[in-house]
Amino acid sequence: MNKDNAQQITVEVAPELALFVPHKRRQGPTELGIDGTSSLGHVVESLGVPLTEVGSLDVNGDTAPTGYVPRDGDRVRVTAVVRPQQVPGAPLRFLLDVHLGTLARRMRVLGIDVAYEAVDIGDPALATRSAAERRVLLSRDRGLLRRRELWAGAYMYSDQPDEQLRDVLGRFAPELRPWTRCTACNGTLVSASKDEVAHRVEAGTLRTHDVFARCTSCGNVYWRGAHHDQLEHMVADVLAEFGPAR
Repeated sequence: MNKDNAQQITVEVAPELALFVPHKRRQGPTELGIDGTSSLGHVVESLGVPLTEVGSLDVNGDTAPTGYVPRDGDRVRVTAVVRPQQVPGAPLRFLLDVHLGTLARRMRVLGIDVAYEAVDIGDPALATRSAAERRVLLSRDRGLLRRRELWAGAYMYSDQPDEQLRDVLGRFAPELRPWTRCTACNGTLVSASKDEVAHRVEAGTLRTHDVFARCTSCGNVYWRGAHHDQLEHMVADVLAEFGPAR
């Protein structure tokens, strides 16, 4: 680009999104060169900010769409999503990438609809499934969250499952129905008698437990085993902070 024809805009990124941009752009408005043809969405992503994390794009004080082409001298403000975030168009449900297995299990314990594969099916397949099933894709992979076929997504800011769970619950406020989903396959759990599960559990378990549930999809059987107390504490803590099951 000829220096005489150089075009610039002023960009300010919300503090919540500062981790995505270079350090020099974290302290307030900064100048950014533009080519006059790229969309505002492309410009924001080129800074490192996934559009899944953007609440609004304000240009000269007015809200602008991602397809807007910035003009020389524009002042752009990038805001973070408003919490709780509304996801229109489908019942709220999620898709997690291969690195979020612990989070997937904990969300299923809480009765949240979570699709998850323990093997890496690849970014294109994840994004396509998100669109086909209208699921919010959760990931720490910024490149994955930038894929155009993605229906909806969210970046996981922490690598700790406890913090990830609180982030998801605070951001999306999903309906909580603990103990209603299979942690293995996401299927629905129903009460089961001893006779119904006798062929799937050991005799000792049948003698020492009276309450069982089974998955209507994969047939897994559940009872109050050694780890149940730990899970009950997790559920109690979640309900205390994010409200009772609705």
